[in-house]
Amino acid sequence: MFIIGNFLKAVAIVLNYVLSFYMWIVVARAVLSWVNPDPYNPIVRFIHSVTEPILDPIRTRLPFGFGGIDISPIIVILGVVFLQNFVVSSLLRLSMSLM
Repeated sequence: MFIIGNFLKAVAIVLNYVLSFYMWIVVARAVLSWVNPDPYNPIVRFIHSVTEPILDPIRTRLPFGFGGIDISPIIVILGVVFLQNFVVSSLLRLSMSLM
């Protein structure tokens, strides 16, 4: 059973790193929206292509009463924090119980 516990622990740690990295990419996207970056820059294109599939559906479902401020990055960051606190913590606790 300790093999399954170690596997779940490794999955939880990798998932935590991936979620943290994605959260920082969303923060970079929000900062890029404040300036006028070159849309042909490969880094800017990467950030837009990685974040747009998540931000666009949230943007379409939000009401328009926020005065033109895009709060979809805030919602995505809150979702990432929720996943880190719920899923990752649950996987770590489950892995400890199997060891």
